[in-house]
Amino acid sequence: MADADNKETIKIEKHDVIMIGAGPSALAAAIYTTREDIDTVLLEKGVVGGLAAITDQVDNYPGFPEGVTGLHLAEQLEKQAERFGADIRYGEVTAITTNTQDHTLHVETTEDTLYKAKAVLIATGSDYRKIGVPGEQEYYGRGVHYCATCDGAFYRDKKLVVVGGGNSAVQESLFLTRFSSDIQLLVRSTVKASEVLQHELAKAVEAGKITIHLNTTTEEIVGEDKKVTHVRAQKDGKEITIKTDGVFIFVGLIPNTQFLKNSDVLLDETGFILTDKNLQTNMPGVFSSGDVRSGATMQIASAVGEGATAALKVREFLEDPSRA
Repeated sequence: MADADNKETIKIEKHDVIMIGAGPSALAAAIYTTREDIDTVLLEKGVVGGLAAITDQVDNYPGFPEGVTGLHLAEQLEKQAERFGADIRYGEVTAITTNTQDHTLHVETTEDTLYKAKAVLIATGSDYRKIGVPGEQEYYGRGVHYCATCDGAFYRDKKLVVVGGGNSAVQESLFLTRFSSDIQLLVRSTVKASEVLQHELAKAVEAGKITIHLNTTTEEIVGEDKKVTHVRAQKDGKEITIKTDGVFIFVGLIPNTQFLKNSDVLLDETGFILTDKNLQTNMPGVFSSGDVRSGATMQIASAVGEGATAALKVREFLEDPSRA
């Protein structure tokens, strides 16, 4: 953003609440705040609906016995929020600061607009860490996945490849044994999961459901007719080819908190936002909910619930007479 002191080029807007992000958590929060006539603006730099909007099928969201596409779910949340007056805009936030002179929170953006708010909700979510190999992006949602809970059921009695060697990779591999008994686990070095998970993994290996490939680096995800057919990898320096119907990648999550480097919001060691029991950060008036929050369960239903909770806590904050 241009110099905030240059009032000739900077547009200043004042609102009750600024929500950063427009995924399920922020949209749910906006439904609650706008219904109570709390002036709410959502700033989204990417896709409204977040990762949920680009998820092909969601089968574990309550109220949809036949499942629902992520895009449809996101669209319905967006319409419901806008019905009550939520103002959803595209914009990228660069910093959040506290202004001691006017006792507001300043939300700076890459546009020439400075938002002044009484409260801020950060619900920017997280993104799946990619391995950056050919075919990964091309077959995303059509054979390449990052959530076993979301997409595992599509691969009943199919061959699967799982990439990763940490807790999430092992945990998700074990979950996938509910649907497949032919899972190839590709581990770059050695399995680094907890002792409990490794014990469960050993039982799955003994049962013939999971095969572990140590010292194996995924090189390419190959497909045909818009479907994944096999994976090329290097194992102990030799090229191998593994036939598969789907690839699940679990090499961690990247929280969307890079913009907070110029703010005072405290993060945990992996970059997720730390909050108290009221979902408030260390900065008074700044709240966080959904997948960007430390301790989140990374489920759409949970993110929506946290959004509703955050909205109620924001209302309590705004009504607190001690703020005056």
